[in-house]
Amino acid sequence: MTPTPPSANTADSLPALLDAARSDYEALRAKGLSLDLTRGKPSARQLDLSAELLSLPGDRHTSADGTDCRNYGAADGLPELREIFSGFLQVPAGQLLAVGNSSLELMHDSLVHALLGTVPGAARRWADEERIAFLCPVPGYDRHFALCERFGIEMIPVPMTAEGPDMDVVERLVAADPAVKGIWCVPKYSNPDGTCYSDETVRRLAAMPTAAPDFRIFWDNAYAVHHLTDEEVEIADVLAACAASGHPDRVLVFGSTSKITLAGAGVAFFGSSPANVAWLRGNSAKRSIGPDKINQLRHVMFLRDPDGVRDHMRNHRELLRPKFDTVLRVLDERLGGTGLATWSTPRGGYFITLDVPDGCAREVVRRAADAGLALTPAGATHPYGDDPRDRTIRIAPSFPDSSEIAEIIDGVATCVRLVGYEKLVSGGS
Repeated sequence: MTPTPPSANTADSLPALLDAARSDYEALRAKGLSLDLTRGKPSARQLDLSAELLSLPGDRHTSADGTDCRNYGAADGLPELREIFSGFLQVPAGQLLAVGNSSLELMHDSLVHALLGTVPGAARRWADEERIAFLCPVPGYDRHFALCERFGIEMIPVPMTAEGPDMDVVERLVAADPAVKGIWCVPKYSNPDGTCYSDETVRRLAAMPTAAPDFRIFWDNAYAVHHLTDEEVEIADVLAACAASGHPDRVLVFGSTSKITLAGAGVAFFGSSPANVAWLRGNSAKRSIGPDKINQLRHVMFLRDPDGVRDHMRNHRELLRPKFDTVLRVLDERLGGTGLATWSTPRGGYFITLDVPDGCAREVVRRAADAGLALTPAGATHPYGDDPRDRTIRIAPSFPDSSEIAEIIDGVATCVRLVGYEKLVSGGS
């Protein structure tokens, strides 16, 4: 998605285009806006779709197997909830844990347990290694990068392709360096470019030789059911692929209902091989005697079954898709044909990636902030906040009111035009 400069026959008109962009920008600043497009949060209307949860479980407190959800125990989570999400996460219910409300917390804990203990197949704790590194597909998720930075784990960027991370690069790095202990993956509707991993990418991730015997794929399937179109994309079963390739312990699968029900009061999931599940269960038992089963019970009562989840997510789609369509329409109207930007057209997930000319993303975000438009910081899509080409901006359409979306994106486009034409007029390329 590399922007290309306008054709040579527009060169004479660049000063006029810049003058118009400056005028548009001053008009934008004069509006005194205060609008936020920084995080991919569900809107209030999306949260209202799950309002029934607030009155559940009523006077019911037992699960299908007779567990008293008010008490301690049932460390793996309610079986009926794990059955509902087993297919979506492509993990057998017996190898799926329902614990807590945050998949990010489970990723954090998995890293901590690997650092302070030993994962199955490891000769020693990761903390005892001289150096630890993770592969980070870019553009990627800033909170994954923050976890690595928090624990001093070196991050190695890997470029994304239309089929997922560049597997030639991944295979070369993991085969050569035993310090490379893992890779972050958002395999479906990836954050932020919306990529879905191809079957071949999943196969190669599962089968590739690794110098580290305890190499782990952190499979953050955050958008497993978050479709924006009638085409509900399915990806290959990575857990089965790893087992078939002789690497049953390679993948750790994470998911949650955060963008399905209530973002602050959902349920998180961990799935993997029996050995890895026993590893996490054993470590988790030291800090908890069981999850919030009342919350799990109300989710079972509200969602009912896999079809209930599908119906619920179609309601989300009805709210989200018009916002995404508006973003894409305005980008096309304001930036199409200018050569100043390209953007992703996702089939699901929560984000659109906007690529501007090299060296311009930070300035676009700064100009937007000066005009009252808060965007995700430039560089957030890359490890250490460093986008070496300074070109990628993450657009998060979900949270603002529908009536605000067009104005926000129109303002962003104004900033892109201003910064882009400034660069072209000054002789930048």
